Order: sequence, then structure tokens, then C-alpha cells
Amino acid sequence: MDDQYLIPANTKRGQLILGWFRPFDLALFGCGVLVTLLLLAFLPLDSLAVTILTLSPAVITGFLVIPVPYYHNMLNIIVEMYEFLTNRQTYRWKGWCYKSVNKKGKD
Repeated sequence: MDDQYLIPANTKRGQLILGWFRPFDLALFGCGVLVTLLLLAFLPLDSLAVTILTLSPAVITGFLVIPVPYYHNMLNIIVEMYEFLTNRQTYRWKGWCYKSVNKKGKD
């Protein structure tokens, strides 16, 4: 086969629920919807501001678990951005001669 390997593009999707969601994603969205339903049941929706605040848990968690191309979802992008910005940004080179250099600088 001329040393060409065929790897399916959707191998990771078989491990996800409905091909898109992890169990944590569905639990997060379910909690947001549950909080929204409780707020809808107990708060009077007299004004637009109260209505927006009441619907915001489901909208925010829905935004976090929405699938995004090249990433899993928005929550994954936010976590990776946080890790990139909070981790060390100077990378030490450990190339092929890293261990061959004497620690005192002598040959």
C-alpha cells in the first residue's frame, strides 16, 4: 500500500455520547437547564432583566458545550487558553545534545 496509513478522521467521535458530548458536558448542561427551570418556576418574569437572568444558566452552559471545529467545545478552548496564559512561557531546549554537555561546562 506504498507505506501510506489510513486513519479515520472521526475515531474520537466513537467515544462520545451522540458523537459530540462527553458525560461531563451533558452533566454541565443538565445542571444549567435544571437551574433555569427552577428559576422559571419560582421567579416572577415581570421584566426583561429578570427574564434574561433566569434564562442565563441554560444559555451559558449551552454556549460552553457547543461543538467547535478543531476543538471539542468552547469549554475546552477556555481551559486551554487559561493553561497557556498561566503556565511558564520560556521553554528550555532539550535537544539531541542536552545530556552530552558536561554540567560544569568542561568537555
